Amino acid sequence: MASIRTETLIDTPLDTAWAALRDWGALHERLAPGFVTGTRLDGTDRIVTFFDGTVVREVLVDLDDDAHRLVWSVVGGPYTHHNGAAQVFADGPGRTRFVWVADLLPGTLAERTGALMEQGTAVIKQTLEAQALPA
Repeated sequence: MASIRTETLIDTPLDTAWAALRDWGALHERLAPGFVTGTRLDGTDRIVTFFDGTVVREVLVDLDDDAHRLVWSVVGGPYTHHNGAAQVFADGPGRTRFVWVADLLPGTLAERTGALMEQGTAVIKQTLEAQALPA
């Protein structure tokens, strides 16, 4: 099994980051546009299309408003097991720490998955900071 973690500081208030992260059906609009090109809800599952054409089904495991934490699992696709969690924490006035963790099998997918998570985290930072800029 592989466990991958990305973390970044984002110049945006916690409430703004959490509102975007918890919006389960708007991943491609509010959190990671361009990295994710489409999100379609199928009941509580979401079907996610990534920039490279990869499509996965993600099952919502938990959405915790108190902990500002979202947990999901990718079913099917290249993984025999995938559990993802993203959480945001206040890190000073107007700053948020964004943490994304994925536990997956097979471990041979760790390098590619980690590179994609780093890319996605950079897009999330850029997107949320752009939203925080005064109009």
